[in-house]
Amino acid sequence: MKDELGIFYYPAPQHPEARMYVRRFGGRIEFRMWHREDAGVWEKHNWLPYDVIEQAAAMFKASGKESDPTSLYDVAVAERLLADE
Repeated sequence: MKDELGIFYYPAPQHPEARMYVRRFGGRIEFRMWHREDAGVWEKHNWLPYDVIEQAAAMFKASGKESDPTSLYDVAVAERLLADE
């Protein structure tokens, strides 16, 4: 899907108030979250390259935390959306 902010998908379809925007920048895929009920999410968080997200996931895993930050960032979906554009 696409709107005035760019190309996006719903990272948690049961919560359509949250969108994940994707773009290709410098040859790599980047992600940025938007949330209808919290405009600060977009303003406070810049575009994140997928390799940074993978590093964060490795740190979470190494610390023994159960949460996986990659669960919202789907590189396969992003690649497909960008290819279709």
